[in-house]
Amino acid sequence: MSARGGRRIVLWRHGQTAWNLESRFQGTTDIELTDVGVAQARRAAKLLARLGPDAVLSSDLKRTTATAAELAAVTGLPVTYDAALRESFAGDWQGLTHAEIEARFGDQYAAWKRGEPVRRGGGELETEVADRAAPVVERAVEKLPPDGLLVVVSHGGTIRTTIGRLLGLAPGSWEALGSVSNCCWSVLGQGVRGWRLLEHNAGSLPEPVIGDDV
Repeated sequence: MSARGGRRIVLWRHGQTAWNLESRFQGTTDIELTDVGVAQARRAAKLLARLGPDAVLSSDLKRTTATAAELAAVTGLPVTYDAALRESFAGDWQGLTHAEIEARFGDQYAAWKRGEPVRRGGGELETEVADRAAPVVERAVEKLPPDGLLVVVSHGGTIRTTIGRLLGLAPGSWEALGSVSNCCWSVLGQGVRGWRLLEHNAGSLPEPVIGDDV
């Protein structure tokens, strides 16, 4: 990652839950962390604290608030909670495994995987998730000092759509960003031409970038 010289956003996914282990689509269902998930959050918080965050913003669901609490404990920073950062609402898909979703909603599931706009289980479009989440992140970033760092604690789908929106990518290509593992994070840096993706699905402190485009 480039030396600190502009605003940065760390988008941090929550720790492990029981439904993660069972490959169940969680959506807005309020699932707690497992003991492993708490340990993951505690380890990651110690690393992220070393980046010197200026503010912490979190989804208000239990799995994210518990994750954010570990960073607050290390840094002493208050956490701001916002329901706009919740995971995508996926209607009838929520609580089902991906195999069950594919069996019951095969055409819809396949269309979603192709990047087509789909109301999964009658829920939100991915663009609607970005519509609610990205502006909250942008407003929080604007309050930072010129070289400030914001940590956003959220969910895999919301993180992907928010990154896609902030980078100006076409919605159909957001799936190309790939998933973020439990308690891993992605980093965006503010450049002269907008936001840049500096790290994706990271679990360790970033190394300085030395290259022709820096």
